[in-house]
Amino acid sequence: MNRNVLISGASIAGPALAYWLGRHGFHPTVVELAPALRGGGQAVDFRGDTHLTVLERMDLLPELRRIQTGGSPMRFVDESGRTLLRLPAEFAGGAVEVPRGDLARLLYERGLPHTEYVFGDCVTGLTEGPSGVRVDFRHGASREFDLVIGADGLHSNVRRLAFGPEKDYVSHLGYYAATWQSPNDLEVETGSVGYNTPGRLASVGADHRDPSRAGAFFVFAAPELSYDRHDPEQQKRLIADAFSGLGWEVPRLLDSLRRAPDLYFDSISRADVPTWSTGRVALVGDAACGATIGGMGTGTAVVAAYVLAGELARAADDHRAAFTRYEHRLRRYAEGCQTGGERTGKFLAPGTATGIRLRNGVLSKRLFLNWMLKVGERVSSDVALPDYGIASLS
Repeated sequence: MNRNVLISGASIAGPALAYWLGRHGFHPTVVELAPALRGGGQAVDFRGDTHLTVLERMDLLPELRRIQTGGSPMRFVDESGRTLLRLPAEFAGGAVEVPRGDLARLLYERGLPHTEYVFGDCVTGLTEGPSGVRVDFRHGASREFDLVIGADGLHSNVRRLAFGPEKDYVSHLGYYAATWQSPNDLEVETGSVGYNTPGRLASVGADHRDPSRAGAFFVFAAPELSYDRHDPEQQKRLIADAFSGLGWEVPRLLDSLRRAPDLYFDSISRADVPTWSTGRVALVGDAACGATIGGMGTGTAVVAAYVLAGELARAADDHRAAFTRYEHRLRRYAEGCQTGGERTGKFLAPGTATGIRLRNGVLSKRLFLNWMLKVGERVSSDVALPDYGIASLS
């Protein structure tokens, strides 16, 4: 019983959960709104024993080490290009940093032998009965599943359908972030270089595999904005307006934005859901306890997928007990990781000139920087991982 599981979302948490469910003998189906697996995106990192232990149990760690970026050193400059602050590769890159798209592809490939993937569709309705959930789709025919898992991110559709509107669970933290691909006209060799004015960061980072390419990363402070999340041209105008008139290399980067086909734009926000399950529906990853940037969301998602699948396997047909134990094991841990996201906007784009100088001055002190790195590693490892009894594939 409870073997047929629908997972909404094919980014990181969804394919990771599908992999583990398949290893435990379940039959997962993953539905994804995008027409194909999404590539691109910022690099993502893992740090601390807990993240690395789950990756080892997935037999993924050797492959991730092979394709890792080598970390992301950060350099902040003034308008003339003079360096004000340097941060080492491990500050943003953790123990292992990989391109998000490469990680998603690996998770997808590992789970594919026992997972059905449905691209270009999404869940539009959930009706729970005594033995399952009837799921309505935008394009496909309705189907019944034993369980439904929302792994569809901060703006989770499953959470909206099963728990209520997004405004009840997602809090805006005062900033927006955008990334897009651009030519490496600044000839950045490694890591990223960024320029601040109060409440704004414009930065560009090298592509570690193609020196002719780079990734722009912009952050700006703003109250909650009203815009169409599916209209990239409107989002480009918002970014251009926010950075209008700035110096350094900002005009050149904004010019590349006009031609960019792959814009990512979203608020820096966090999700707080009082309980991660209701009936036969549960949430995992950012849908349950996410932060847009800086909340160790990728590592938490991989850990949560491992625990949720393991608890479902242990509980046999008692999904309520499994969901309860899953949340009991991980809520404090996930919330501890999530709190880092509350500081991200203020760290990347301090609201005042004094704030920028203070950040640069404090983080220039190696002793304080080492302390911050140790805190991050401790938070990311602050949970006991059960052994759910699956032997390594190697």
